Amino acid sequence: MAGGPSLMDSLFQRSLEDLIKGIRQQTGAAESTTFISKSVDEIRREIKSTDPQTKTIALQKLTYLHSLHAVDMSWAAFHSIELSSSTVFHSKRAGYLAASISFNPSTDVILLLTHQLRKDLSSANPHEVSLALQTLSSICTADLARDLTPELFTLLNSNKSFVKKKAIATVLRVFELYPDAVRVCFKRLVENLENSDVNVVSSVVGVFCELACKDPRSYLPLAPEFYRILVDSRNNWLLIKVLKIFAKLAPLEPRLGKRVVEPICEHLRRTVAKSLAFECVKTIVTGLMQYESAVKLAIEKIREFLMEDDPNLKYLGLQALAAIAPMFLGAVVENKEVVIKSLSDEDVNIKLEALKLVMAMVSEDNVAEICRVLISYALKSDPDFCNEILGSILSTCSRNYYEIIIDFDWYVSLLGEMARVPHCQKGEEIENQLVDIGMRVRDVRPVLVRVGRELLIDPALLGNYFFHRILSAAAWVSGEYVEFSKNPFELMEALLQPRTNLLPPSIRAVYIHSTFKILTFCAYSYFFPDETISSLTSGVADSVKNGGFPESSDLASSVAYGELDEGFNPRMLHESLKDDSVNKGKNKITDLDHSAQDSLVGMVNIVEATLGPLVGSHDVEIQDRVKNVLGLIELIRQEIHGSLVPKGELKASEVVRVMYNAFSEELGPVSLSAQERVPLPDGLELKENLTDLEAICGDFRVPVLSSFSLEKPRSLEMDAITVSDHQHEEDHEPSNESTSLLIEHRKRHGLYYLPSEEREKVPNDYPPANDISVQNKANDEEKDLVKLTEQSLVPKKKPTAKPRPVVVKLDDGDAIRIDQKKLELKDDQISGAVRDVLLGNEAVASSSRTDKSDKSSSRRSGKDTSMPLESNVDLTNEESSGLGNKNSRKNKHRSHGKEKSHRSSRKVGGESDQKDKPKSSHPHGRHKLRQKADGTVNVAAQSPVIPDFLL
Repeated sequence: MAGGPSLMDSLFQRSLEDLIKGIRQQTGAAESTTFISKSVDEIRREIKSTDPQTKTIALQKLTYLHSLHAVDMSWAAFHSIELSSSTVFHSKRAGYLAASISFNPSTDVILLLTHQLRKDLSSANPHEVSLALQTLSSICTADLARDLTPELFTLLNSNKSFVKKKAIATVLRVFELYPDAVRVCFKRLVENLENSDVNVVSSVVGVFCELACKDPRSYLPLAPEFYRILVDSRNNWLLIKVLKIFAKLAPLEPRLGKRVVEPICEHLRRTVAKSLAFECVKTIVTGLMQYESAVKLAIEKIREFLMEDDPNLKYLGLQALAAIAPMFLGAVVENKEVVIKSLSDEDVNIKLEALKLVMAMVSEDNVAEICRVLISYALKSDPDFCNEILGSILSTCSRNYYEIIIDFDWYVSLLGEMARVPHCQKGEEIENQLVDIGMRVRDVRPVLVRVGRELLIDPALLGNYFFHRILSAAAWVSGEYVEFSKNPFELMEALLQPRTNLLPPSIRAVYIHSTFKILTFCAYSYFFPDETISSLTSGVADSVKNGGFPESSDLASSVAYGELDEGFNPRMLHESLKDDSVNKGKNKITDLDHSAQDSLVGMVNIVEATLGPLVGSHDVEIQDRVKNVLGLIELIRQEIHGSLVPKGELKASEVVRVMYNAFSEELGPVSLSAQERVPLPDGLELKENLTDLEAICGDFRVPVLSSFSLEKPRSLEMDAITVSDHQHEEDHEPSNESTSLLIEHRKRHGLYYLPSEEREKVPNDYPPANDISVQNKANDEEKDLVKLTEQSLVPKKKPTAKPRPVVVKLDDGDAIRIDQKKLELKDDQISGAVRDVLLGNEAVASSSRTDKSDKSSSRRSGKDTSMPLESNVDLTNEESSGLGNKNSRKNKHRSHGKEKSHRSSRKVGGESDQKDKPKSSHPHGRHKLRQKADGTVNVAAQSPVIPDFLL
């Protein structure tokens, strides 16, 4: 029984149909798995049978299970090869199908299929040839491509149309794996462009369409052939492929675009096929944008697509409009009603394309209106599209340092409004922009603090995970720019509200730190009222000097600390200075000292009562920040109650002054190249490797574990116990051992320490916040883009009512610098081979490849190195006299100008190009092509890189 299944098993073997019915009858997944396992065991027995029919049915069942149920069939690879050699076509087809589905480059026995594929490719039965071609295209490897190229070359001239089409399709796969096959098959591939069967021509053009996508320049010499097809053919699918090729070639050669634009426009005018019309529009948009008449015709066709009821056609119209938008934005503006209406379409792809077009229309004049419309659509859209809208708004408005934003007060309010959109999931982006605008635009900080407070007191935001990052930014700006708040006490209450315990620890840490900043500011204002007024007033004066803070402020002129609604406002302080009422304000502060003290004590009590329980928090960040706040509160209370300060310690007011000065340092954006601009200290030598690491760290030994284990090694446990014992013994005797070791290490390895005096030499090159020259420099870099925007959009830019706030931009800023030096890449092997075949001598002379194998193949032994390239494959008389002979193609290209003179004047090594061609001696049609300079050309025998018909 071990040798194979019995006769009884063969007679009652289940067929493929029985297997499928059995699987469908199983009710559960477990039952299906069990049934499939049993079936695989049966197949393993049946496939060993010597009966071809039994083996074939077994392999068919295994192929089905592999395809639909992912059953491994790699163990049956040899049986697939065995059946592929069967003389019964049914069995052969089963073997080839199994191989094409299950074989991969790592299959061990794949090379055993080479002989059988060669035999079937040379078969007189076209169906066997077709099976072999299909299998080869699926499992082709570099070895198979190399060994079977001669057979494939022969099939390119088959008299069976469907065989020739499959051979042409297989050539593309062979070229990718074995580029040298180009020198053998490329000439016949081009010959088939003149085939009378339109399906064969379509297959060839499809191959060239794929090849041209990788390196279109190599196929410029074939432009006359493609042009003939473009003009003469009436097959829409063939024309579509040719148009794809011209879309790649036209940008490379302006004269080619001038030649093909009229035929393309003619097809666009007369065709009723939407597929061909769209491809014509796409070709015009891609490579013929310099022809105004063609662009106008394309825009008209695009409008027709937009008016179609078919969602597929409407989508194509929007896609074409998006492609034409960068150069002809007016076309988008003309169709803006259709575009905006498409935002509410049921098809999500149409909505996304419409959204791209809407964002393309955004300018300084209409950004507010478009954003208002988009927010209204976001409120009634599904979550996915809602976030697409919000993401588009954020990316467009922040582009190039917010170049289209004139009114930052409006934009900050818009960010706050976006945070309240129910489906918003753009918390991180909104957080980044709130912080970034606060650092870059000084004038918007009062509105930023107001919006931040509104976000902090909104209870709906606290329980939503996606809004936590927004609340983090709101808390940060509230603490960082507290001096711009009308009422710091309201900010403090918003930060300390009980529901903040819903926030994650990382966000609560930001809340607590902002509380610390606000408390420091209020304490400083209490202890040093005169200095507070002076510092805030100077800030207001600087802002007014640079165009900020309008002089027509309607805020009250009172500067009394106790009037919370009007306290700490720099605008109000500036107005007080203008009215010579600063002294009056100082008197008010003096008169209301007692009220201010009560207010500060009340704030201190609230902060202590709220943050006190958090001292025992398990999160170290929260615990650390809470202890800092409580420590400051203790100092403030001692100062208020007049407690005596121990000798040598600072008073609370002095501590508050130091902390306030630290917090007063303005934060700004950091350039990505900031670290690169730090000069290296004199005498610092950076080692290129770590060869001296052993000498530096010789005193520190890390035990090496022989294997990974979750258990701590006993040696390490003993070391830890010993160390802890020593620590307990030495706790009562503090020593300077660690300090002395550090000093000794510095002496030994001073090379790796940065001297403190060197840090003072590093210049502070951070640009000032209101440096107009920085803005002008960035504006000069974007001058062309601004001009294009002004010319394209309708209506033209209107003068704004107030000057645009200063936006801090860094010199080399946040943009990623692109190295202008381009690396020289090696020519693609396929493209190089194509150029050699098309251009012959000229390609070899201009080739820059340095591969050793190419050098050896391009020189004749014992002769001049300038001789043309020779291949190791010969061609029969019939093939070598084909494209290379000027009479073989009926002088088709004599009308192309200088073609005839090129053919008659070509000499190689002083010999005429009418040499006798070598003959093939291989009995099985494995032709070898000897590729000499006078026999290597195909289209326009010795055509230059730019075809003659373009001249």
